[in-house]
Amino acid sequence: MVYTDGACSGNPGPGGWAWAVAPTGDPQGSGGEPSTTNQRMELLAVLNALQVLGTQAGAIEVVSDSQYVVKCFNEAWWEGWLRRGWKNSQRQPVANRDLWEPLIDLVRERGEVTFRWVRGHNGDSMNELVDALAVSAIRHVR
Repeated sequence: MVYTDGACSGNPGPGGWAWAVAPTGDPQGSGGEPSTTNQRMELLAVLNALQVLGTQAGAIEVVSDSQYVVKCFNEAWWEGWLRRGWKNSQRQPVANRDLWEPLIDLVRERGEVTFRWVRGHNGDSMNELVDALAVSAIRHVR
């Protein structure tokens, strides 16, 4: 199980992302960008975690407080985007396609990836950890 989170100081503004493997918090990773959005940071957290964890044996559950990320996979938004040529349900270009494409490809190639939503800032220790790591990453990109 891997927890992920993204944070932004202003939206857009400097942002940070982080991930950590439960239950120990190790391994983990974080990073940031000087000018970004919260949604991009949420996506980068998941993308980086799956890239680093690679093809480790067995299923992996991604736990995120981002409904944007979780609903994309649990409600199969991505399937509609592909059918419509990367257009959303309003026939507009999908935002953050440059991150969605490699993430969707990675999830499809790897298989055995599930997504679960957790309410943010609600006392879940692993969610609090990745939030703190993401916020800390912002300070290193300003």
